Order: sequence, then C-alpha cells, then structure tokens
Amino acid sequence: MSDQQTTPARDHEWFDYYQRFNYFSPDAVRDGCQPRIMEHPEPSGKAIVLVHGLSDSPYFMTFIGDYFFNQLGYNVYMPLLHFHGLKDPKGMEGVELEEWKSNVSFAIDTAASKASEVSIGGLSTGGALSLFMSALNPRVNGALYLFSAALDLAGGAFGLVGELQENLLLTPVPDLFDFNTPMIGENPYRYIYVDMDGAKQLARLIKETDSIISLFGSRFPFPYKVFAAHSESDETADIAGIEALQKVSDQARFNFFRIAKNLGVRHASVVLEKPVVSNDGKELEHRNPVFAEMMQAIADFKKIG
Repeated sequence: MSDQQTTPARDHEWFDYYQRFNYFSPDAVRDGCQPRIMEHPEPSGKAIVLVHGLSDSPYFMTFIGDYFFNQLGYNVYMPLLHFHGLKDPKGMEGVELEEWKSNVSFAIDTAASKASEVSIGGLSTGGALSLFMSALNPRVNGALYLFSAALDLAGGAFGLVGELQENLLLTPVPDLFDFNTPMIGENPYRYIYVDMDGAKQLARLIKETDSIISLFGSRFPFPYKVFAAHSESDETADIAGIEALQKVSDQARFNFFRIAKNLGVRHASVVLEKPVVSNDGKELEHRNPVFAEMMQAIADFKKIG
C-alpha cells in the first residue's frame, strides 16, 4: 500500500517527491515540514520553485508560495532539502550539498514539464541555491527571487568575521565542535540550531556562488531579472552579498527591496506574513511588517521586461 494511502495527506504534500528521494517519507517528515506542490487545474505557462533555508523547511516559503499561486497564477514547487524537516535528523550526519542540488533540480524539472517559464527563489541557503541554479540550469528561464540570500555570512567590520567563518567551515575544525545534541525543539518548522555539517555545505555553496558572481561585470552583466529582499537588521546573511550581485547586474532588471534597520526584521522573518507561534502561544519567529509591500513590489517587478 502506498504512503498516500496509509498516511493522511498534509497541505499540498508532494508525494512524487518521496518517490524520487526515498530518504524522505510522510512518516519520517515532521508535520508542516513536508515538500509541497501547488498546481492549477488548467495548464499554467508560469511556474516557480521556492527553496527553504538551512535548518528550516518549506513552511517558511508558504506565504510567498500562496501569493505566487493565488495572485499571480503560478504553479509552485517547494522541495525539501536533504536532511531537513525530519523527526530524527541524526545530527545531519552525511548531509551533502550535491544532494541539495539534486533536490532543487528535481523541482525545476517537474516545473519545466508543466510550464514554459520557470522562475526560482529562496530564503537564505535556498537563495544561494537559487542563484546557483539560475546560472547553471538552462530550464530556469524566468526571474530569480532572493530573500535574505546567504551569499555572504554576516559579521565584523568589512565582513571579515563572515569571511573567516566561511573559510573555517571548509576545514576539519568544525567537526571538533559538532556534538550532535538534539535538534528538535518547540518550533515545528525548523531545527533548534544550524548544525555544523549543514553549515559546512553552505560554506561550500557560498564559494561556488562567489565564483559565479565574479564572472560578471559592467560589460557582461548578470543576465537574469533579479528581485532581492533583504533586511538591514540581518545578522546571519550579510547584505553585502546582495550588494555585490547588484553591482554586476543590469540595474534596470534588478529590484532591491531593502528593509530598513529600524524595523528590526530578522533573517528568516523576511518571508513570514504571520509569526510562527509555539503550541503554548509563544511567538518564536516574528512576522515581516512590510510583507504586503514586498509582495506588491514583486507584482510590480513582474512587469519589467
């Protein structure tokens, strides 16, 4: 008997995804963290792949996904990244960047099989993966949407601490501090902390996106339409990473939705229309107070040629 028959379906649960990646199953994945698929009954010429961040899950992309589906008419695909969203994450031992790329590639292939235009976007690590795929996967032929994209780690004067963190994560040193303590807490949609194994894969990805960005400049600008939303209060992903991409992009096709520091919007909150609340009512992740304005900016951005 199939998983779909034995386990009640959750919101927009993507069962074909479990068939492709058998390290996931409805029983293994936490409620709310499931991979998601939203397709219109009639064919849609537009689709978007939305990729979550490190330690969290597709839940974080659902408010943006709902907007693209209900207001803009897109099919929406939200993959679950390797070793994420699990009831038993096993300390993320064995997590692989190449598997994250396979997860996203499958979503792109599925989207491209149903629509002629495929866009991609993501939060944090999902944003970095989206940049990578937009540059290297020819099936991504629409726009790139970056939300708190982890193109640089934040910290220190001139970003020096972030750069040191990225380089340190690529050495064996982080393994000495990876104690594999329990990762499941009161937040139903993310792990308690960013595991060192996952952070090392992110550091590898940042180096790869750095290499991609370095290929472009004023004479040969980054060739994709880019919408980037980033908070000046972000203490996780340095806003300088987005600024660097903007410098090598076609300015007429780059929309930077910059969230003022005085609003205090934290890293993951950028994508949240509503706060994440624990079972006992405690607010665990704040909402983005300018979420509606950000979505309107996306709608306006879509009109750019």
